[in-house]
Amino acid sequence: MNRWIDRSCKAIEAVIAFFLAVMVVLVFGNVVLRYGFNSGITVSEEVSRWLFIWVTFLGALVALKEHGHLGMDMVVQKLPPAGKKFCAVAGHLVMLYIVWLLFQGSLAQTRINWDVTAPVTGASMAIVYSVGIVFSVLAAAILALDLYRILSGQIADDELVMIQESEEAVQLQQILGAGPGPGGKP
Repeated sequence: MNRWIDRSCKAIEAVIAFFLAVMVVLVFGNVVLRYGFNSGITVSEEVSRWLFIWVTFLGALVALKEHGHLGMDMVVQKLPPAGKKFCAVAGHLVMLYIVWLLFQGSLAQTRINWDVTAPVTGASMAIVYSVGIVFSVLAAAILALDLYRILSGQIADDELVMIQESEEAVQLQQILGAGPGPGGKP
């Protein structure tokens, strides 16, 4: 399962890179055409906005898998292993609930906007809201796998804090010789 998720995240990273390249071409091309030739790409702004939304959600998904989101861990770090495990389980259950709420809202908005067309492209506005469905389904899978690994003891006690302090705090810890950052990560 981990290999499948790793391969999926690599594919998502490639999709993100492709979307960013398309955004750059659309926006830069539109600027050049507008100022240089008094013309433009009419769908540029709309498609770029949609791609930006998708890049944001897909990037958050990759960060979730890599435990790359920022957080505060000063209280949890001081807890014994059982307390860290409890906090990790509680945090994952809360995140699963939030992802469920996001799924419900995104599904409702996708259904509502299925027949609504975008002003320039004429495409369905459901494209914008469906990213919440994709994110919530994939995020729930990642969170459920992490929760299973926590409950089955496959995660070491020093990896139970699954967030990252700011990069500056991690660098300061390394300079002061305090060892690796949260979760044993340098």
